[in-house]
Amino acid sequence: MTKRISILFALLVVLALALSACGPAATPTAAPTEPPTKAPTEAPPTEAPTEAPPTEAPTAVPPTNTPPPPPVCDKLADAPAAPAAGELGSAENPIVITFVPSGDTGKIAKAGGAIAECLSQMTGLVFKEEVGTSFAASIEAMGAEKAHVGFLNTFSAVLAQSKYEVFPVLLAIRKYNTNAVDPDKDMAGTPAPFYKGQFIANVDSGIKSFADLKDKTFCFVDPNSASGYIIPNIVLKANGIDSDTDFKAVQMAGSHNNVAIAVYKGDCDAGVTYVDVLTDSSANLAATYPDIAQKVMPFAVTDKIPNDGMQFIKNLDPKLQAIIIEGMLAMAQDPGGKAILKSLYNYDSLTKVEANTYDGFIAVLKAAGVDPASLVK
Repeated sequence: MTKRISILFALLVVLALALSACGPAATPTAAPTEPPTKAPTEAPPTEAPTEAPPTEAPTAVPPTNTPPPPPVCDKLADAPAAPAAGELGSAENPIVITFVPSGDTGKIAKAGGAIAECLSQMTGLVFKEEVGTSFAASIEAMGAEKAHVGFLNTFSAVLAQSKYEVFPVLLAIRKYNTNAVDPDKDMAGTPAPFYKGQFIANVDSGIKSFADLKDKTFCFVDPNSASGYIIPNIVLKANGIDSDTDFKAVQMAGSHNNVAIAVYKGDCDAGVTYVDVLTDSSANLAATYPDIAQKVMPFAVTDKIPNDGMQFIKNLDPKLQAIIIEGMLAMAQDPGGKAILKSLYNYDSLTKVEANTYDGFIAVLKAAGVDPASLVK
């Protein structure tokens, strides 16, 4: 057996030498067939491959999410003098900013803290962020002047204005978010001062229209949510559905994210959120539930709703109001600041508004039989 292998090896060597004589003068790739001790002028077998080893072959590195730059929070030229101990804006008496818990409260708290820190650096004042335990909690915090600045959702801002004279100063501008059933889907990506709510259903529920909602379980966001309760209730009644009597069960999920997750899991057959929480980068539900946009589908949308934004209590010093607005608008122009606002409530920018900016929306509500003043307790 050994003799046969020796003969075969010898034949292979002869054949390799013959082939090399017929080819180009230098063929290093044939060298490994010869023992390393022969042909010392040729590259050793370990050096023969001219290409990178297989482990180094992929030269294209998959793209990674580049972290946003840190916000530029340089002190503003007209920043006020440092307040005395105990005055509003001092360490002992910080300016409190309240945020409604309309999405992932952890993300909101992180973004809110970054806003408070940046404003502190810009103004020399001390700010503190708080996320309300509910929409109503943020309203009441401003009413009691335990919070001085608010990022309330639209209807909460309307209620706070009716009850406590809290007034809007900045309105959010977002790239218009849409879905397949939205008549305005051609506006996708256009900066807009309004948004819509959407009715969603689990695909296994068989719900494809308002008529299919009867005797089903339904998730709202919060009684003070414009797109997650108030406007959808008006739409439901216009389509012959009374949320007090026609549903098998009703849940207040507490946030738009929670509604979508509850419908995805089947805890609710259907629900209502802003358009389109299923694919919105701020909500980022697909990170945890990759197939949520396949298992949950929108089947209707609401009318346009004015965007939310920032509000002040009526007794806040006008000088403090001016410097806070200046700081927030500066953040909205800075890439790092814009990234914080995007992660907060998906803001793309902010614009100054008058105190009566929601009057048209209030008129629409009243025409539908909903008077915000009557809902204030």
